[in-house]
Amino acid sequence: MKRITFVLASAAAVILLSGCAVEAPRHQYYAPAVVTVAPPPPQVEVIGQPPIYGHFWTEGAWYWESGRHVWHPGHWEAPRQGYVWVPHRWEHFNGGWRFHEGHWDRH
Repeated sequence: MKRITFVLASAAAVILLSGCAVEAPRHQYYAPAVVTVAPPPPQVEVIGQPPIYGHFWTEGAWYWESGRHVWHPGHWEAPRQGYVWVPHRWEHFNGGWRFHEGHWDRH
């Protein structure tokens, strides 16, 4: 009887924990203060239906990685109460370009 209880408890633990995942940061990159190469125009992305009602699309962006622009596609985000999404943007600065990553900001 103890063995059956142990097996059932172990199976339940595996099932419950199988949904847990640790996600690495989406964007690991090094961006110097100013990049001398202008970013290309944004890529056209096909946006489907949100995975959950109420989620919204955060557009992709060009990131500066290893001396070149690399496109990171957009993704769905769950809204955060009391916050607004500030989109990614490139800013013309001191004869070059500076990247500002999208982020959540308080209202």
